Amino acid sequence: MEPLKQSAEAIREIVKEKDLADALEEGGCDLETVRNIIQGRQLPADLRAKVWKIALNVVGKGDSLASWDGSLDLPEQSIIHKDCQELIDQLSVPEEEKSVLLLDIESVITFYCKSRNVKYSSCLGWIHLLKPLVHLRLPRSDLYNCFYAIMNKFIPRDCFMRGRPFHLFRLLLQYHEPELCSFLDTKKMTPDSYALNWLGSLFSYYCSAEVTQAIWDGYLQQADPFFIYFLMLIILVNAKDVILAQESDKEEMIKFLETSPANLDLEDIEDLFSLAQYYCSKTPASFRKDNHSLFGSSLLGLKDDDTDLSQALCLAISVSEILQANQQQGEGVRFFVVDCRPAEQYNAGHLSTAFHLDSDLMLQNPSEFAQSVKSLLEAQKQSIESGSVAGGEHLCFMGSGREEEDMYMNMVLAHFLQKNKEYVSIAKGGFMALQQHLADINVEGPENGYGHWIASTSGSRSSINSSVDGDSPNGSSDGKGVKSLVNKMTVALKTKSVNVKEKVISFIENTSTPVDRHVSSSDRVGKPYRGVKPVFSIGDEEEYDTDEIDSSSMSDDDRKEVVNIQTWINKPDVKYNFPCNEVKENGHMFPSHLLVTATHMYCLREIPSRKGLAYIQSRQALNSVVKITSKKKHPELITFKYGNSNTSGIEILAVERYLIPNAGDATKAIKQQIMKVLDALES
Repeated sequence: MEPLKQSAEAIREIVKEKDLADALEEGGCDLETVRNIIQGRQLPADLRAKVWKIALNVVGKGDSLASWDGSLDLPEQSIIHKDCQELIDQLSVPEEEKSVLLLDIESVITFYCKSRNVKYSSCLGWIHLLKPLVHLRLPRSDLYNCFYAIMNKFIPRDCFMRGRPFHLFRLLLQYHEPELCSFLDTKKMTPDSYALNWLGSLFSYYCSAEVTQAIWDGYLQQADPFFIYFLMLIILVNAKDVILAQESDKEEMIKFLETSPANLDLEDIEDLFSLAQYYCSKTPASFRKDNHSLFGSSLLGLKDDDTDLSQALCLAISVSEILQANQQQGEGVRFFVVDCRPAEQYNAGHLSTAFHLDSDLMLQNPSEFAQSVKSLLEAQKQSIESGSVAGGEHLCFMGSGREEEDMYMNMVLAHFLQKNKEYVSIAKGGFMALQQHLADINVEGPENGYGHWIASTSGSRSSINSSVDGDSPNGSSDGKGVKSLVNKMTVALKTKSVNVKEKVISFIENTSTPVDRHVSSSDRVGKPYRGVKPVFSIGDEEEYDTDEIDSSSMSDDDRKEVVNIQTWINKPDVKYNFPCNEVKENGHMFPSHLLVTATHMYCLREIPSRKGLAYIQSRQALNSVVKITSKKKHPELITFKYGNSNTSGIEILAVERYLIPNAGDATKAIKQQIMKVLDALES
């Protein structure tokens, strides 16, 4: 049977290759079509060039070098020529082709330096980035466009010694592998000392041509520049036992680490990517979102006051992610929030799902602090097991957001990190940032919007601008769901009893009241508040209605996925397609298509220069639509508002506007689909 299985597998491979070849031959093939056909397999060598060009979004791009006079006259030209010659000598190229190829490579580097106003240096690793591309035997224009796209999308800014990308990698390593990170810190082995050429060459510096091609096949299809960080992490994790057992000197250890990618074989690549995907799924979204300015041509976010990652104690999590994460179902990252502010601040108002650990105790009463930490870890464990909305394996510490007040919290954080506790993070901006965020997203009025997020365990009312919903003096829940469990834990800790630990555990075990949750726009499946009908309405838009949260203006076009419009329209799960114009706040209009599936609505924005192709501009869950409105004077201008509905009202998280011909038919169809989703959630 074994040979039969092998031959069946071989036949499947041939069929897949033919499907891919046919799709590429027809033209207009997008990255998703390629992914669906390949399904993680290695690319056939003869189709690699076409697929990489699609993945890098350079299909149909013109010859950037056409207007250049071809002068090879940079001050560092002799170094460029020497490095290019060395690359040619490494390649098995027929003698008669060498001079043409040498000129192409030297021209690509020279023109890039001139057009980007960059000074060339051998240590930049560009030659190694060009090596896998040269293997594809591309024309000079494609060679340049691919090189430019890789530099722009996949090589981070400041990719040099002591650069920001390496400080970020250290924080990722610390988050997942604190023991290994601590060991390397002790030896003063910073990531830039061993991983500079991993990141700068996307592994092509050390790996064989075949292994590099296999890594790039997977990496370019991911279309996620941050994925390289997880591949780097796996290489370190695989070497962990050897590293911790090493007794050689620092230089030898750096050399061992630096060259470790050279040990990768072709058969290792599938496991490398699977493990990287796993670690990726266990990493907070803030890792990407707060550092997106590292990649791409946009200069947005590069401000003088950007956090100095070299001084960061641990990974920082945005308060918006903390609020959203524990509403989600499934295997995503969930946080157990630890509020480290003094008791009086916590009592005045705190995140309703936060556990209180008074950081002052660390110095004032070490034995009580040690007992509180034990109780905290036990409470975390029990809250995960009981499925509490407050539960999560990722510990996130929250301070006040004022540097001088958070000094003790930083000591508590350091204590957990020294114990090699994985998944430790800090809430960016502390409680002040939380207050500000809740005020910012509360577009429906202060009396409804954020009261359910903030709890008070004292008789006084806490305030965000004016007032916040408070609890009764004994800290019991007012019945709105998420407060009771963690507030009871906190009260137990404040009893300073010898039986603190037992009390905390019994509170969790005895809190059997179901914990209601919010319906999040990121939920695939979810139930609304018990007894509260989902808030969804269709009506006229008032002239003063100005909920402007533009959900689709976050990323530049270079980084959006390009898809074939007709392929998407023909997908079996697409129920409706409405040609329309997306209307931005500034009045600009973009020809687009609204596609409606059973659960989601997609906006595909047409690319004027590439007929038949579009960017995926937005993807919204239908159960997150809370309002559809139209202007009385312009009934074809339709506004969709997305958000959460709960007992306190509506939180608007995003707003999109479209000019839709026959808008009545479109809104009717979309409404019917939304009602089906909501009915399914209700039942």
